[in-house]
Amino acid sequence: MIFAIEEINNSTELLPGIRLGYQLYDSCASVLMASHISFQILNGQDPVFDSNSNCSHSGEVVAVVGDSGSTPSISISRIIGSFNIPMVSHFATCACLSNKQQFPTFFRTIPSDQFQADALAKLVKHFGWTWIGAVRSDSDYGNYGMKSFLAAAQREGICVEYSESLYRTDSQNKIQRVADVIRRSTARIIVAFMESGDLTVLLEELAQEPPPPRQWIGSEGWITDPQLMAYSLCAGAIGFAIQRSVIPGLREFLLDLSPSEAAASSVLTEFWEDAFNCSLAEITKSDKRVCDGTEDIKTLNSPYTDTSQLRITNMVYKAVYAIAHAIHNAVCHETSFTTKCEKFIRVELKQFISVMKKINISHNGYPVSFDANGDPVAFYELVNWQKSESGVIDLVTVGYYDASLPKGQEFQINRNITWVDGGTQVPASVCSESCPPGTHKVLQKGKPICCYDCIPCPEGEISNTTDSPDCFPCPSESWPNAQRDACFPKPVEFLSYDEVLAIILAAFSVSGACLAIITAAIFFHHRTTPIVRANNSELSFLLLFSLTLCFLCSLTFIGAPSDWSCMLRHTAFGVTFVLCISCVLGKTVVVLMAFKATLPGSNVMKWFGPPQQKMTVVFFTLVQIIICTVWLLLSPPYPMKNLSTYKEKIILECALGSAVGFWAVLGYIGLLAVFCFVLAVLARKLPDNFNEAKLITFSMLIFCAVWLTFIPAYVSSPGNFTVAVEIFAILASSFGLILCIFAPKCFIILFQPEKNSKKHVMNKN
Repeated sequence: MIFAIEEINNSTELLPGIRLGYQLYDSCASVLMASHISFQILNGQDPVFDSNSNCSHSGEVVAVVGDSGSTPSISISRIIGSFNIPMVSHFATCACLSNKQQFPTFFRTIPSDQFQADALAKLVKHFGWTWIGAVRSDSDYGNYGMKSFLAAAQREGICVEYSESLYRTDSQNKIQRVADVIRRSTARIIVAFMESGDLTVLLEELAQEPPPPRQWIGSEGWITDPQLMAYSLCAGAIGFAIQRSVIPGLREFLLDLSPSEAAASSVLTEFWEDAFNCSLAEITKSDKRVCDGTEDIKTLNSPYTDTSQLRITNMVYKAVYAIAHAIHNAVCHETSFTTKCEKFIRVELKQFISVMKKINISHNGYPVSFDANGDPVAFYELVNWQKSESGVIDLVTVGYYDASLPKGQEFQINRNITWVDGGTQVPASVCSESCPPGTHKVLQKGKPICCYDCIPCPEGEISNTTDSPDCFPCPSESWPNAQRDACFPKPVEFLSYDEVLAIILAAFSVSGACLAIITAAIFFHHRTTPIVRANNSELSFLLLFSLTLCFLCSLTFIGAPSDWSCMLRHTAFGVTFVLCISCVLGKTVVVLMAFKATLPGSNVMKWFGPPQQKMTVVFFTLVQIIICTVWLLLSPPYPMKNLSTYKEKIILECALGSAVGFWAVLGYIGLLAVFCFVLAVLARKLPDNFNEAKLITFSMLIFCAVWLTFIPAYVSSPGNFTVAVEIFAILASSFGLILCIFAPKCFIILFQPEKNSKKHVMNKN
């Protein structure tokens, strides 16, 4: 401060012809002392009250530089602000001081902690730390700063395991309690919004019983303090600091200190005596020798002579120049060739404050300006405590934070950081590890939002992002993969010719059709023999034709369903089976009528001869055709994607369209089958040719048993098995008919031709 004032007083451009006076005070970081000094400033250079209780009026003050602490600055600003005296602080960072309603005359050259809190939160977020601890000074600086940081951390999704405060004058029990909280914590990151003196007390306590390695994140209040670098607990600390600066001529000014100048200041006297271990007083009560003037400050290696880390010092320098330029603008005016300043003009403080608000200068390359809240543009350096090859901790700038840049670009890191373990691998600090895709977060009861369990997504749902709060269902025609992090189209299944089951069923179907054709060929070749003629050859050939169609219609159930195949499979099945049962029914009636015809005076065959038999078959078949036609016209079967039977795949099947139509077709077949079965049972003991009635009875018994079993199996079978059950029922009933009715006759024709004679038939009758 003295250097800046003397530099200004020697300047020919700034306040030419005017010398600035000053008075230095030490508030001792005490609010009481700061208040005392404030009243002293208001009342002149003498104490607030003299021995005669009269106030002094000498030495009117235009502005105040300081204080370095937020709490004393609040006290000073409240007092002198009532008298419109501006105050420019170099190190009071509390965001509360930006409130112009409470502190209308407060300015500062150091940024508000609001910016630093945002920067610290972005720093923590940048490295992926979501589980941290926080300690602060129990002062306006620490409390307001930490409050801003916690709010910013919450916005960034960062959880705080603990937030503790302490002050250097607190009891040992409280300091120990805070240290124990740090020792027991699981958070590996500690954000310390503290002043150097308070952190020193905490580190001394932690050193008694060191906790596991912790990564310290510091505020500008302590991160550049060289004395704290001696604590190994803070190795690798990073934090935001005021920009390092260069002040030309300052080092030479500091080294020009003489013993007489040191003796004139209590602060410098203490420094001189400690540095050289001597006393500036001519008579000393201690064992120290009297300083003899041979002491050379240039030989010292101390923070006093080290100007390589000028940070807060430059804030003081800028504060003095801001006030000087404001005075210059208030009392000086430019003429044609020179600048004239009024030495004896009285500066109106209200007007002077307005001038201060408009200050916008640059000195030594460093800008000085104030916004509407009296704050400068925020710019911080990100510094890291790195151990050099010699083992000394160096303060290395590894990045910066510039609040004037666009959002999202304020924070930059341009160098490698050395962490607490001496390595370059970023330490992790999370309450719970990230949930991978395929899982979702479930908060742990009673804990912050950063503490959660990773639960696999339920069946049918996925999450495709890390730390997903929820799982999302796949579209109806998609299904998750095994990891449940992506949806894939469900496989579409139907009874395909590529499947073994379909091949087997198709083989039986073709085999059955071939068997029916072979049987027809045998019957046709032996059509003139008694065994063929005695069983109504026309109905037999029609029955074999319908059985061939029954076997072949099962093939329509195999393959991908389409509109035509869905309509064809059910109608072809319904019509061919009615044709088949009608033929069997006709043969059964023939047996009954043949017995009646043997009775004396009976002429029943006149009413049920071959034409009537054909008409009966046509009539019964026509009824089924009408039922199928109505079904197809009103609500035909159609291909449908069955999504409900299996969750993980799609069954492509034929929907019935109208269940009434389907069951009407089946019901009509069942009605004819039951009627035929009843007639066959009635005719089973009648004398006939080659046990025809018994064979029909047995075949219809198999037919009815198959289809009675089919109904519950069809309803309960899932997916492709529904189609397989229907094909099986068709094939089983068809094989039952052809084997029961035609196999015995073919056996006689081929292997017992002696029984295939008219004589044998007549004898049997």
